[in-house]
Amino acid sequence: MIKYVVGLLSNSIAIISDAFNNLSDCVSCLVTLFGYKIAAKPADKEHPFGHGRMEYLTTLAIAVIIAMMGFELLQNAVSKLMHPEVVTFHITTLLILLVSIAVKLWMMYFNTVLGECVHSSVIMASAKDSRNDVIATAATILALVTSLVTDIPVDGIIGVIISLFILKSAFDMIRDMVSDLLGRPEDAEVVQKIRYLILSKPGIEGVHDMLIHNYGPGKMLGSCHVEVRSDADFVAAHSIVDVVECEIYDTMHILMTIHMDPIELNDEQINNYRKIVQQVLQELDQSLSFHDFRFVPGENEKHLVFDLVVPFSCPYTEEELKTSIDEKLQRIELGCSAIILFDQDYT
Repeated sequence: MIKYVVGLLSNSIAIISDAFNNLSDCVSCLVTLFGYKIAAKPADKEHPFGHGRMEYLTTLAIAVIIAMMGFELLQNAVSKLMHPEVVTFHITTLLILLVSIAVKLWMMYFNTVLGECVHSSVIMASAKDSRNDVIATAATILALVTSLVTDIPVDGIIGVIISLFILKSAFDMIRDMVSDLLGRPEDAEVVQKIRYLILSKPGIEGVHDMLIHNYGPGKMLGSCHVEVRSDADFVAAHSIVDVVECEIYDTMHILMTIHMDPIELNDEQINNYRKIVQQVLQELDQSLSFHDFRFVPGENEKHLVFDLVVPFSCPYTEEELKTSIDEKLQRIELGCSAIILFDQDYT
């Protein structure tokens, strides 16, 4: 309110733009409070995974509000640029803007620390918005001071820049939240930590088919398959898996479901064919990997059965991969073919 009055008195579109930017922050805070109220509701029959994703919708609503404000300010700034008016300088105006910067710097620091502590995308978005406000107000001061020494419509130029800055911030927020709502892979550091916890346990030979579902801050569900030796003690292996599930939940608060896959490691023939498949895949594309390998002998043919993990960056289609793999296997050993279940890495 103070900035708006000062903007009217000084006839500065840059200060008025900055004032409306702060007004959008007030609206954002109200929307944030509303979103948190809903997101904090416990799970129920209709929403067994809780209401955490409401925070994503809240952040999206904030971004839309900021974008609308940005468009309105851009129109006013362009109008002021085309029809410039004299800006009146007051030392009181300058002091008010400097105090505003100090307050916004504190808000940026506070929201950054709090957002990292509670893993909240909404609060982190507020921190970024406070940072943008500091830059916008600094630009406003520049326009105010410059008006003393030049007739160039710096006020309108700064108003346009601030408006575009606000629109860019809104676009980035919308893009990130849409990605969260559509479902993007979990952070690589989280995935690597899960893999480390699993593979560090005795008796576990490998891990694959990992899925991580995010239902809002602090609410993640996951599943994966772990490989254990086919001759291992089933009860002992099951106990190890239970320990891993509990450890992942205790340290990372991820509810993990782990399935055990037995693999044969003592059969020399199977190990030899496994190495052959590994060699064939590396020749095609080093990003290819496989799991759940089995050898099924027949009267005239030998079938190598496995799941093939194809990354999104792989240049080959599934049909091309199947044809190339069969051709390479036939050159190595006649009567040898692959039965492939194509898979993707969702992490």
